[in-house]
Amino acid sequence: MRSDSTPDPRPTRRRVLKASAATGALLGLDGLGFLSRLPVVSAAEAALKPSLVKLDGSIEPLVTLLEETPREKLLEEVASRIQKGATYRDVLAALLLAGVRNVQPRPRVGFKFHAVLVVNSAHLASLASPDTDRWLPIFWALDYFKSSQAATQRESGWRMSSVDEKRVPAAAEARAAFTRAMDGWDEEAADAAAAGVARACTMNEAFELFARYGPRDFRDIGHKAIFVANSFRTLNAIGWQHGEPVLRSLAYALLKFDDKNPVNADLAPDRPWKRNAERAEKVRVAWAEGKPDDAAVRTLLATLRAGSDDDAAGQVVELLNAGVAPQSVWDAILCGAGELMMRTPNIVTLHSVTTANAMRHAYATSTDARTRLMLMLQGASFLPLFRGATGRGSDIAIDGFEPVAPKTAGADAVTELFNDAGADRMAAAAKALSYLSTGGEPKPLIDHARRLVFLKGNDSHDYKFSSAVLEDHAHLSPAWRDRYLAASLFLLPTPAEKDNALVERTRAALG
Repeated sequence: MRSDSTPDPRPTRRRVLKASAATGALLGLDGLGFLSRLPVVSAAEAALKPSLVKLDGSIEPLVTLLEETPREKLLEEVASRIQKGATYRDVLAALLLAGVRNVQPRPRVGFKFHAVLVVNSAHLASLASPDTDRWLPIFWALDYFKSSQAATQRESGWRMSSVDEKRVPAAAEARAAFTRAMDGWDEEAADAAAAGVARACTMNEAFELFARYGPRDFRDIGHKAIFVANSFRTLNAIGWQHGEPVLRSLAYALLKFDDKNPVNADLAPDRPWKRNAERAEKVRVAWAEGKPDDAAVRTLLATLRAGSDDDAAGQVVELLNAGVAPQSVWDAILCGAGELMMRTPNIVTLHSVTTANAMRHAYATSTDARTRLMLMLQGASFLPLFRGATGRGSDIAIDGFEPVAPKTAGADAVTELFNDAGADRMAAAAKALSYLSTGGEPKPLIDHARRLVFLKGNDSHDYKFSSAVLEDHAHLSPAWRDRYLAASLFLLPTPAEKDNALVERTRAALG
């Protein structure tokens, strides 16, 4: 898969994917059984609520281990710590904290910083995996962190410094100080205020503050919104006690701009937000109450594929004021991103999918009506901007392509369509649509896709994209989810791709 991250050459890999016919089940994918040598991570452990998580200062030695151990030895060291009692959550927390302390989120919120952005995606992949497979995405992310850490050291030697304690606002002033610093694009003040927020606020209160700024501008093709969603999702898993360095890194990333400070200029990446802030005042008070409308989804899709960012947000306001449910707006936004990816499957349109995922999650998580409305308006505005950034592709319409029946049925049909994707993505998507629309269960297709990511994924975007699209399938209305999932065949890994090196490296690490 094409990537905008730091190149990470890997050795030639041995194929480990094998096919087996299993009655009534998905085609077996062997090669991961060695993970049984590690303690099984149960679904309950991976999904434990943060209020029950018990992590204290002892996490620092594990973070230091990740920072100081050479890349070629890290997997062995981590495997040893796990076998001696380190938990899944310990490793996940250390991975995120090592990333924010050692990988700079600037000059672009992307590239090597994907070592941090991908942590939540790896965690989501773990959550959705069989117990015996849950370590593999985390081991992949550990190795990826070392690559990004080395790149940062080569380029700048950056490490997160301690906060200026004299500037950290008092608890009662933290939220106002943070808002003032962010609105003023004041980096130093925001750093101290972010520390104050972490110390004075609950995680939900902090999320509401940061969720206002993730979708504020279209710099770095959506990575700011992605970082907001992914950082808080990971903190929700590892515990709020680790929030301060994460919030400081996040504030630093959100204030990235290019040449001119936006507070003193009218710049293109900021205009949709400014227009939508005014437009939001024209939306009826009860906009969250409405009726689902598939015709409205198609209307908004037509605007997203041909109109401007202003047209798209204006269409959303018209639909909400006409009584259309927000669910139908999000159906159009998610499917519009999927359509862009079908028309031009590349790194830019991939980010239209992952950005839509992040903004939809923030919308679902926020309890502030204004923030939720702005996330929806910005979500619609961003898609024409993604379209403009990628150029003209094919004329495929996500609501127009026809299903084509696979030659086989059941688990064999899933195998067939993924095999076809290696040569003809459109044919694979058409077969996937037929399989799903005629009663085929989505879970075998999703499980097959996820296992291929484990075996074939070489880049953070393999995890980011697959976690986003496989999650959002469940958040779409029934009329749209089959087409959205079928569209994902345009970028999901296929059996024809080379196996990644991590399976063999992890096997070696476990002896």
